[in-house]
Amino acid sequence: MKIGVIGAGVMGRGIAQVSAMAGHKVVLFDINHDTLVTAQEGIEKNLNKAIELGKLDADGKFKTLANLQYSNSIADVKVDMVIEAIIERLDIKAKVLADLAEINGENTIYASNTSSIPLTQIAASFAFPKQVVGIHYFNPAHIMKLVEVISAEQTDPKVLEQAKEYVNSVNKTCIAAKDAPGFIVNRVARHFYVEGLKILEEDVTTHEVIDDLIRASGFKMGPFQLMDLIGVETNLSVTESMYALFNYDQKFRPNRIQQKKVQAGYYGRKSGKGFYNYDK
Repeated sequence: MKIGVIGAGVMGRGIAQVSAMAGHKVVLFDINHDTLVTAQEGIEKNLNKAIELGKLDADGKFKTLANLQYSNSIADVKVDMVIEAIIERLDIKAKVLADLAEINGENTIYASNTSSIPLTQIAASFAFPKQVVGIHYFNPAHIMKLVEVISAEQTDPKVLEQAKEYVNSVNKTCIAAKDAPGFIVNRVARHFYVEGLKILEEDVTTHEVIDDLIRASGFKMGPFQLMDLIGVETNLSVTESMYALFNYDQKFRPNRIQQKKVQAGYYGRKSGKGFYNYDK
C-alpha cells in the first residue's frame, strides 16, 4: 500500500517512519521545506537509535529509507491511503483533504490523525464521505503501540476494515472507537494534564515534583514532560476543542498557565522551552 502522510511535524514523521519500516511506500508531504529536512534528520536519528538498541539492522534501515519520499508538492501525494497529521483546525483539514480528493479520487482512503475533531464533521463536507476514517496514533508514534481507528457515521465498513488492516501491518495494537469527543484515550487522558495544571495553578507544588510523583507511580513521563514532548500548543488546542465539545464542562477547562506558555511561544521541545528548558 502506498501511504501519503500530510504534515512532517513530530507526529507526521513518526507515522511516516513506522509505515516505511513496515514495507509501505510513503510520501511525506509538508509545505515547509525546512520542516521536511528536520523530519528526515529525525527519522534517520530514530533508525540509528533502533540499530543501537538491537531492534533494527543496517539492511532494515536501508529499506526503510528507500521507502520514504519527502515532498513539498501536494501533487506527489497520489496514494492508496492518506493520513493527515496537521493542525487541529477543521477548516484547514477540510481544505487539504479537498485538494487531495482532486488528486486521488474516490478509491483512496482519507484518514485523519485528529485528536479531538469529530470524524463525522470532517466527512460531512468532504467529496467522498464514505472514504473518511480516523487513524489516531499517539506520540511518539514510532514508540507508542496503541492506535485508535475511528468510524465516522459515513464511513464504509470496508474502509474501516482496511484501516484496521493497515494498523496491524505496522505492528501496532489496534482498538476500534466510536466517533465521540476525544474518542477513548484522549477523553480519559485529558485529566492527566488538566489536573496536573490545576495542582500547579493552586500552588500545591511545582511541576517538577508532580512529574516525579507520576513517574514514581509507574508512568514513563509526567504530564508536564509529556506536554513538552507533544507540544504545549497542540495539547492546549485539543483541550480547547474538547472543552467546547463537552458543552464547556468545567472538568475540561483549559488552564491559564498553559495558555500563557503558548502566548509566549514556549511550545516545549520543539521551541527549546516549555515547562522545561531544552538545548536546541
